[in-house]
Amino acid sequence: MKNHVRRKFLFAIISMAMIGHTTIAAKVQAQLPDPDGKPADITKKVKVFIILGQSNTLEMGKVKGDTEGSLDYAVKSENLYPFMVDDAGNWTTRQDVRNLHVMGSGGPGKTSVKRNDWLTVSGGKIGIETGIGHQLGNHFDEPVLILKSAIGNRSLGWDLLPPGSPSYEFEMEVKNRQTKQLEKKTMVYAGYGQTPLSWEKGTEPEPIGWKAGVQYDGDIARAKDVLKDLGKYYPGATEYEVVGFLWWQGDKDRYNAGHAAKYEKNLINLIAALRKDFSAPNAKFVCATLGQTSKENAEGNEKLILDAMFAISDANKYPSLKGNVATVYTNPLSMGSASNAHYGGNAKTYMNVGLGMGKAMVELLKK
Repeated sequence: MKNHVRRKFLFAIISMAMIGHTTIAAKVQAQLPDPDGKPADITKKVKVFIILGQSNTLEMGKVKGDTEGSLDYAVKSENLYPFMVDDAGNWTTRQDVRNLHVMGSGGPGKTSVKRNDWLTVSGGKIGIETGIGHQLGNHFDEPVLILKSAIGNRSLGWDLLPPGSPSYEFEMEVKNRQTKQLEKKTMVYAGYGQTPLSWEKGTEPEPIGWKAGVQYDGDIARAKDVLKDLGKYYPGATEYEVVGFLWWQGDKDRYNAGHAAKYEKNLINLIAALRKDFSAPNAKFVCATLGQTSKENAEGNEKLILDAMFAISDANKYPSLKGNVATVYTNPLSMGSASNAHYGGNAKTYMNVGLGMGKAMVELLKK
């Protein structure tokens, strides 16, 4: 047993999730067990969990350093996350959880493999997959694959718009360049496959070299390519099952009133599209809110997005999703800064949010 575990240093976070109609707000003081270093039974189907979103999902939490905010400091000086290091102080490795990240800009095509290893800490940054992977690895006896297919600066209302999303009209106020007065203008926002992002009603849209949903198409295709060649990425594996999706996004949509207003509808369409594309009708869906956005102070576009994220977990509003969708409220988990600044690179934010999302996924699976 580790010395700091023997001294009863326990990891604690506050996680708040809405699972179905029930709101769960709990202070977690249970110590996650140390990884045993043993591989999972590869004869069993690999449990696949797909992470999607924008730069929130990327590795932005700094590892090295002897000051507040680094993972080194959190583990070695603040005695947090003791399951992350062994008795010698080295980063632990899970041989039962494979950590994979593929990335590409736009539609299907060139793919860059950013990470493909057993879950551990290597390099200078970590992301939410670390906490997610530890939670799921502890839950399953079967092998687990954390498959991230994401790139930064993408919106749900445009780049990641799911198939089947129709175009819509949105009235907005704009300043007249000549009179300097605000005028109401009705814009048409692109539906899936359309271009450009929006255009004034009654005018002819001028296509550009991008279309609504092109990043969705690309991210899904890249994830499917991994699963088609599973053994290449998860050594020895032959069968898999897509069990869940994890979504941390919303930053880009908060800068566009038309996208923020449709965020809830787009999330519902996203869940349906993902289940269809991966032939996983019962797959669970965990969504994390933007860390800087509090329930008490949210306003404008950020409030619309926050409300949308909680709405999808409301079983009264969406009874068909009851027990299958969870929303993790990350404001209590964030250590400061904001999504557009990658939370200042604070590793504790990425660990806390990842552990919270992983816990929410496990709770859904238990149901």
